[in-house]
Amino acid sequence: MKNWHIGLLVAAGVFLIDQAAKYYVTGPLGLNVQDASLTVLPIFDLRFVKNVGVSLGLLPASGAAMRWLLVLLTAGIAAGVLWWMLREKKRPDVIALGLVLGGALGNILDRTRLGYVVDFADLHFGNWRPFLVFNVADAAITIGVLILLIRALFVRDKAGQAPAVENEVNA
Repeated sequence: MKNWHIGLLVAAGVFLIDQAAKYYVTGPLGLNVQDASLTVLPIFDLRFVKNVGVSLGLLPASGAAMRWLLVLLTAGIAAGVLWWMLREKKRPDVIALGLVLGGALGNILDRTRLGYVVDFADLHFGNWRPFLVFNVADAAITIGVLILLIRALFVRDKAGQAPAVENEVNA
């Protein structure tokens, strides 16, 4: 199987899991009103939040024009990720790019269909929340980007490594 096939499978898997989770939270669980919540664990709630912005609430879409600009911006980024993924030779990078692409497509569909992104995962420790409320797509994007960064900064491929130098003892 070619690497880009694996990347597309990862993207499709992330997209489907993301959409299924959002459907389950807003449909059968009935968490479809702003800030409706359900405690799952002492440190984890399902909490419905309409996210009209991008990461960390940046660039909030205050109207239809801004909403569609965000759709175009994220679609452009997704197209760039797809282009990169189709040309990437290293399987771990292709998988990471598949995570990013699948997450981006899940959030693009939400914004196109609903006008906002459905966020629902609320990790907290008492009143301290290390993250904003997020979704499967956000988690996949974050994990994919972290994998790419770690690999870029700390992993050297065998072809790029300097050859080992052996010490020769002259007799």
